[in-house]
Order: sequence, then C-alpha cells, then structure tokens
Amino acid sequence: MARALHFIEHIIEDDLRSGYSKNKLKFRFPPEPNGFLHIGHVKAICLNFNLGKKYNAPINLRFDDTNPAKEEQKYVDAIKENISWLGYKWDRECYASDYFEQLFIWANDLISKGKAYVDSQPSETIAEQKGTPTQSGVNSPFRNRTVKENQNLFSKMKMGEFEEGEHVLRAKIDMTSPNMLMRDPIMYRILFKKHHRTGEQWCIYPMYDWTHGQSDYIEQISHSLCSLEFKPHRDLYDWFLDALGQKKPLRPKQREFARMNLSFTVTSKRKLFELIEEGHVKGWDDPRMPTISGLRRRGYTPTSLKNFVETAGVAKRENVIDLSLLEHSIREDLNEISPRVMAVLDPLKLTIVNYPEDEIETLEGEINPQNPNEGKREFPFSKYLYIEKEDFKENATRKFFRLSLGKEVRLKNAYIIKAESIIKDSEGNVAEVLCTYDPKSKSGSGTDASKRKVKGTLHWVTQRDSLNAEVRIYDRLFNISAPDKEKENFKSFLNESSLKVVDARVEPSLISSKPGDKFQFQRQGYFVVDKESSTNNLVFNKTVGLRDTWSKTK
Repeated sequence: MARALHFIEHIIEDDLRSGYSKNKLKFRFPPEPNGFLHIGHVKAICLNFNLGKKYNAPINLRFDDTNPAKEEQKYVDAIKENISWLGYKWDRECYASDYFEQLFIWANDLISKGKAYVDSQPSETIAEQKGTPTQSGVNSPFRNRTVKENQNLFSKMKMGEFEEGEHVLRAKIDMTSPNMLMRDPIMYRILFKKHHRTGEQWCIYPMYDWTHGQSDYIEQISHSLCSLEFKPHRDLYDWFLDALGQKKPLRPKQREFARMNLSFTVTSKRKLFELIEEGHVKGWDDPRMPTISGLRRRGYTPTSLKNFVETAGVAKRENVIDLSLLEHSIREDLNEISPRVMAVLDPLKLTIVNYPEDEIETLEGEINPQNPNEGKREFPFSKYLYIEKEDFKENATRKFFRLSLGKEVRLKNAYIIKAESIIKDSEGNVAEVLCTYDPKSKSGSGTDASKRKVKGTLHWVTQRDSLNAEVRIYDRLFNISAPDKEKENFKSFLNESSLKVVDARVEPSLISSKPGDKFQFQRQGYFVVDKESSTNNLVFNKTVGLRDTWSKTK
C-alpha cells in the first residue's frame, strides 16, 4: 500500500496543479556550520532530499555561514561527511558567504529606497525599544537619517572604521507590528572575526533573516522548508523579497514543519556544546550524544535513522518522539545484518570435570539465522570456559531457568551440562562452577540426547582462546523524558550511569574485526567496534539491547 502524502507534499502538489512548473522545483538543506548535525537534522535532511528524489528536482547543500564567531571549517567537513554517510548527494555546494557582495549591494539598495537605516544605539537600548508582544515599540532616534548619511555610515562600517557594537544596519518596517520580528530587525552587525572562508575580507556580517531569503532567491529555491520555530519569520522573509522587487522568474516560498524532538535527550547545539565543554561527554561523537556522528559511533545505521524518520512522519505540530522508537528501528535493521557471536561481559569460570583435559573441539554456529546463506562460523570448545556470572545461582528459585546446582542447561551450539559443585573465593563469592557434560548431547549431532529439552541455554567462551575486550555499556544520557523542559538546569537530570565500562571475554573470531563492524552478542544485544579499537585492544560499544528493558528497570 502506497504511503499517504504528508502535508508538505500536498503543498507541492497543489502548486503543481495551480500551474507551477515541475521543472522549477528546487530544494535545499541549509545548516549553520557551528556544530555537528543531530537527530533533528536527520528529519530535515530526509525531507528535502526525499522530495528531490520524488520530483527529480535538484538539492542544494547551503551553509548559512554568517557568524564567524561560532563557525569553523571542521563543522563544514563533518556536516558533509554526515550527509554522505546517510546516502544522500547534493547537486550544488553553496555558502551564504558566496553572496556577501550581492547582499551588501542589495542592502544599499534598501537604504536608497528609504527602507533601511544605520542605528547608532547600544544593543541593549535597541532591545528595550522593541517593546513587548502587548506593547508597541519605540522608533529609534536615528530612524530618519537621510539616505546619504545612511549610505556613508554603512560604507564606513564595511571599511572597518567603527568598533564592534558601534553601529548596526536595520530594516525600516514597523515598530508597532504585532510580529516582534518586524520591528525594524537588524540586518548587519560589525564583527572583527576571521571567517573560515572569506578570512578578514569582511568586518560586517549579515543576519540570518536578511541572508536566508535572499540566498533562496539567488539559488531559485522553490520551497524553502524550515522548522516550525521559523514560522514567525515568514512575514520578514516575504517583506525582504517584496522590498527588493522581483527580478528573477521564481519567487521562493517559506513553509514550516514540526522539528524532531526526541525523548531523554537535548538537541540544542548550545546545550550539547556545554555538555562537551564541561566534560559530561567526550566530544561531538560521544555515543551518548544525539548527533549523527555520536549515533554512528554507537552503531546506528543510515537505514535505521531514515526508517525512524519515515515512521515518525512529517507533522505540523510539535511533538516528542519516544526514544524507544529509534531503538526499535536499529534493532530491526541490525537483526537482519549482524553476525552472531558470543561474548561474556562478566566472566565466571566454568570447568567441565569429565571433559578431556587437552582436547580442543571445533564447533559450528550460524552467522545469522535471518540470512542462512551466510553460512556458519567456527569456534573452539574445551574443558575450561567462561559464562556470565548472572547465569549461575547457588540457590535458585523455581523461575530461574539458567544454571544452578543439580540443574541442567545447554551451552549454545555445544553440550548439555549439569552443575555439580562450586568453588568460592576468600570473600565467599562463587569463583568457579564445576560441571559435568553429556558427551552425546552435542547440538546438531542428531542423537536422542542432543534432542533432549532443557529449559535454559547459555552463551560461553573458552578460557584459553577467548580474547580480552573493553566493552562500553551506554545508557540514556538523561533520567527524564524532557530534560530541557523542566525549570531546573537540564544538567541536573544527567544519568550518572550512562556509561559503564567492563572487561569482557569474546570469541576469537573477533580478532579480525574493524571499527564500524557490527555484531549481535548472543543473549546480550547489539554491539559495534569502536574507532579506538585495535587488534591489541578490542573496544566495543553497546548499541542497543535485544529488547526494550528501560521501562522495566527505571
């Protein structure tokens, strides 16, 4: 069954039915290079690029690089890499800074029309004069400067003859407008900052509202799609286009959609930067971060992120998407593509007392039961093994179906064993379990003993051949669903147990694993090889468990 059209597609279809040429359709994704892209941006990326694919229309990647105080080339590079990783290709790579000269010319045009003026008041005074939503603003005493005076001052601003904050250029609109953004908004400010592309060529920089619509106009973007927070900006977007006068054949239109809000996280770049600066996380690509780079390092795939966005849908109203939906998307994908391996995260020694001392047996297991064509993998079996500590209880209840004294379980892809006795350490903790095995119960051997049913199956690795590995168990970064919606500081809700590092033992086949390789640790969950991993120091990040246990444990 075909998917129903979302409201943005309805807008486009209505435009086409009204005579709009399909050949004029053009979209863009316009990130500011002041940080890494996050899960919210994935929605905007997918929306614009999928529209481009649907209508066979070009997509521009345009960097809104108008604030050199916060923007860096490393963010440009990361954004491009993230979009490519998601599987999208843009038609043109553009920069708002490409249009600085044209924007300056157009600003002078507005001055000459009496629609812009230089204000020489402090920023605090300008803010006060704007009034409130229920109180009209007050005109600047410099609002009626002559055209010649404004042109002269604006030219000197460009030449670097004034200090930062000494002057700004404002649009002359309406200080009584019910839309606060229309009360003579600032178009240019003075900034003596080196720009990552233009260097020190400019010392005045255009504001977002002045830059964005005109960039759309220059590039002939048909539908300028923004998150819902920019809806009040639409009046200003249209005012600037009207003030300049339409010269090109296409006039862009701004339309808004609800941004992606995800539970148990924050997506504000300012807040994410704060978490990094204060050491709560270890960078933009920390696997606990909602950034694309963080999710990728956590083990998320492009398919899982795009499926998540598709499932969440394109809405007109703000809502919060539960993190469990994102986790469901990655489980679905990894279940299909991940090889199965065995890893013991909290090792407990197990000795099969009646197994030959020096024998090393080679056993087989499926690589991925979802894809039988992938075949089988081999792994060693011996007298001395490791199992999970939590898989053994000295005094078990009737509902405990794993290993306990006098009880039987099956070792995955191996034999049925029975716990006979235990050895404790000096503190009284179980240090080793002594078992016997049924030699005729080998999995897949076809014997009657192999077909015998036992209630529990345990994963395991050998003591001799298994590899040491550092396993990083990640949990949700915050303890509450909406940490940035509370009155308290959002950092007061940080989950102190969001990262646990354990020394594990993994099957020997993982010696050849490389950063980015994904596996299902049987009975444990899905894990990915971290970028810090090497053959001498294996490091795995937990992506997600086999099922959602958060609601049950928290």
